Amino acid sequence: MSNVEKQAKYYKLKEYLKQEILMGRIKPGEQIPSENALAEKFSISRHTVRKAISILVNSGYLHSEHGRGTYCTDRSIKRNNSRNIGVITTYISEYIFPKVIQGIDSVLSKNGYSIILKSTNNDIANEYLCLEDMLEKNIEGLIIEPTKSAVYSRNLELYKALDNHNIPYVFIHGYYQTMEDKPHVILDDSAGMYAAVQYLRQLGHTNIAGIFKVDDMQGLKRHKGYVRALAESGCPYNPDNVVWFHTEDKEIKPLNEIKRFIRSGSGISAVACYNDEIAFRLFQMVESMGLKVPDNISITGFDNSYLSENCAVKLTSVTHPKEKLGEAAAELLLNILKNNNWQTNSGVIVPELAVKESCKRRP
Repeated sequence: MSNVEKQAKYYKLKEYLKQEILMGRIKPGEQIPSENALAEKFSISRHTVRKAISILVNSGYLHSEHGRGTYCTDRSIKRNNSRNIGVITTYISEYIFPKVIQGIDSVLSKNGYSIILKSTNNDIANEYLCLEDMLEKNIEGLIIEPTKSAVYSRNLELYKALDNHNIPYVFIHGYYQTMEDKPHVILDDSAGMYAAVQYLRQLGHTNIAGIFKVDDMQGLKRHKGYVRALAESGCPYNPDNVVWFHTEDKEIKPLNEIKRFIRSGSGISAVACYNDEIAFRLFQMVESMGLKVPDNISITGFDNSYLSENCAVKLTSVTHPKEKLGEAAAELLLNILKNNNWQTNSGVIVPELAVKESCKRRP
């Protein structure tokens, strides 16, 4: 659609009415204001009002009843028989997501459902657009990986709109703190990082650095596991050994900070990484500095991905049962749809430590 069309008065009215319907502020079966009332409110002609309404009628958002007026169409019947499930993830091509999506699809396709897939690229504005797009489509439910789940969501009105339309959704990998009561399937990230740091302590490491993501729930919980493992093993927590990073600076900050630790002579002997992606790149950086893994520095990752296996020194990592997580989320959503019960149990999967070659006992 051209910018000229978007500036047209009919278009603005059409978008306003459509937004009111999508957000659930105009409810199914509810009569919209008359042409005269809309014309007066928006200072436009009745012809312009009719054009906007005509588009929404043709799109299935409104229907007219001769001699009575125009009403909001109940789209739930068509939506509830669509056999479509929306899936929104932060990424699609990243190393863990294809397997998660595969797990979701294996369960849904077996039960006669199709997936409509969207990605936010871990951007809050993109999440808004994805949720809005899903509200426009005929979907029976949603599986959503929240974007920057540790940050207060500015998209709560979209989630409220899903509630208004009785579209069930299941969070995967995390949830917003204000929506903890919503159904979710997550990994016990705290237990996973606890296992990795506890293992390093058993190998005699006392100066263990940690790298954590600050804008998602996984990062905060993995940090909790790091802190607990140190405390329970009698090792003091040193905040100067912790590197926090945001989505936007993940390519630069973690490695630069660890490089600074090494050059400053801080004496770190091990690094517990937020994920395998960072651990893999950290390995490359350490080797480029003339040091060896694990002889000089031990490294642990998280996710037990192909990166941990394909590293020149295989990385000790925390398992991430990607397909199992996707399957569990899909089964939970299907159970909600079948029983029409949102107050269903959520799922927490406890990971394990996969010990490989990247850690060494300290003398």
